[in-house]
Amino acid sequence: MSATNFKTENNTYRKLIGNGLTYRIPRFQRDYSWTDDEWEDLWIDILGTIQVDGEPAHYMGYLVLQSQDEKSFDVIDGQQRLTTLTLIVLSALKNLQRLVEEKNHPEQNKQRLDQIRQTYIGYLDPVTLISRSKLTLNRNNDHYFQTYLIPLGHLPQRGFRASEHSLRKAFEWFDKRVKDYAKKSGGDEGVALATLVETMSDRLFFTVISVTDELNAYKVFETLNARGVRLSSTDLLKNYLFSVLHRENEHLHEMKVLEDRWEAMVTRLGSESFPDFLRIHWISRRTFVRQSELFKTIRAKVTSREAVFQLLRDMEEDMDTYLALTNPEASQWHPDLKGYAQNLRMFSVRQPFPLLFAAHRKLSDTDFASLLRSCVIISFRYNVIGSQPTNEQERVYYTVAQKIANSEVTTANAALEGLKSVYPNDDAFKAAFAEKTIRTTNSRNLRIVRYLLCALEKQTSGTDYDFESDSFNVEHVLPQNPEHNWDAFTDEEADALVYRLGNMTLLAKKTNKNVGNDGFAIKKPILANSQFDLTRKLAEENADWTPARIAARQKGLAKLATTVWRVAQLS
Repeated sequence: MSATNFKTENNTYRKLIGNGLTYRIPRFQRDYSWTDDEWEDLWIDILGTIQVDGEPAHYMGYLVLQSQDEKSFDVIDGQQRLTTLTLIVLSALKNLQRLVEEKNHPEQNKQRLDQIRQTYIGYLDPVTLISRSKLTLNRNNDHYFQTYLIPLGHLPQRGFRASEHSLRKAFEWFDKRVKDYAKKSGGDEGVALATLVETMSDRLFFTVISVTDELNAYKVFETLNARGVRLSSTDLLKNYLFSVLHRENEHLHEMKVLEDRWEAMVTRLGSESFPDFLRIHWISRRTFVRQSELFKTIRAKVTSREAVFQLLRDMEEDMDTYLALTNPEASQWHPDLKGYAQNLRMFSVRQPFPLLFAAHRKLSDTDFASLLRSCVIISFRYNVIGSQPTNEQERVYYTVAQKIANSEVTTANAALEGLKSVYPNDDAFKAAFAEKTIRTTNSRNLRIVRYLLCALEKQTSGTDYDFESDSFNVEHVLPQNPEHNWDAFTDEEADALVYRLGNMTLLAKKTNKNVGNDGFAIKKPILANSQFDLTRKLAEENADWTPARIAARQKGLAKLATTVWRVAQLS
């Protein structure tokens, strides 16, 4: 992004809301949704700044604004915070109004009320009481905000949307806290109320990012999200789709249908998962695109009412597949398919998802199951054991997904032909497996090792153990914390070999606790009596335990692994 359409600076709330600037929540932006949890957190933060020995500044996070003239801004991200701060100022005004009505320093408090309103809220016509406010909310919330909250009048409670009730409840919640704060101040309540607003405004500050169009806003979201700051690119896309309908002067009924269906999807997915789902969906049907270019691509392709609703229908069709792959326990899939999806999740592998979306739509159930199983095997060979780069792999999956989507490929066998380049052959797989180290110090890696060893055990003994069972553990023959009984290993060798696959086996939980850090001579008879075939063979075939023994055993396991994780058509 060039400097001409992107600007960032730190601003206090006072600077943000003053100087004749106005802010508008886009018509189709998310409704007000904060609850007492967020209100409480914000109020505690504010109290922390206004106390005598309070913090001199409190950071409110990013605020993303879009503007053409630098006087009026669309709030792309940050509307919940800006709206809530306005409600706090209105609560202070309500309490100043109460003091005026109670004849408590009425002239001074009327001046404070007028000055604070003009600075932070906007102009109120003295005849009509119609506001010209600094903040305009979205189409669902602005009427209640302008008609009832800003004039500080009676707040009706019947016949309104849930989000309008949330606005009212937020105002009432802060009204009570502000009133209590002023009364407990021990001095002039009017002074306390004005000090609250002024101090809050000077000590709350934002990082303000200003952009000139939606595309640059989307790039901001992607950049910040990559740094762990979650911003709602989902809302940005929603606004764009609504703007397409708005340009075509569609009926409010169609907009309501779109809004309801959109919100249903976001509710099912969660707003953080939505961009990921959208990209996978798009790749599985259209063109390969990086996340950073997704909004630009959609904006170029989806330009009409028909295209908006087609996108919506297509997303709804693919959603069940995404949810089944990312949360298989809650799906209605066959247990075998759930197991394959759980494996991909455990591997942290998502590259096959566009292919699986297309296959689920277009192929038979049998072929889909075959392809899903094959993707697990490919992922184990390529990603888990091979640790190969994923960029090229993603494009290979995309290419086959496109052929399935276009009906050029109609069977699992034909699809697999296109995946040969990401299926390491037996020699490459054995070589990588023979050298593989997996540190079991984190839960994901430990689960993968349990899965791996149970699969090898099934291949040798025919017994299918649940790798999630708590009846057995992974035994590190050379212990993770070796003591004096392991003279065959230097310190460097112990560090390098303890997490090698050849050093690990399965052992009943109670037995595993008993052997602890004992030397191999003590461990060996215990291992020889294990219920696990792999473990018994380890004891039977090794008189001692040395670096060479670990390497030899791992080579043997590597050879066995080629018979377990195998796609016959590709081998």
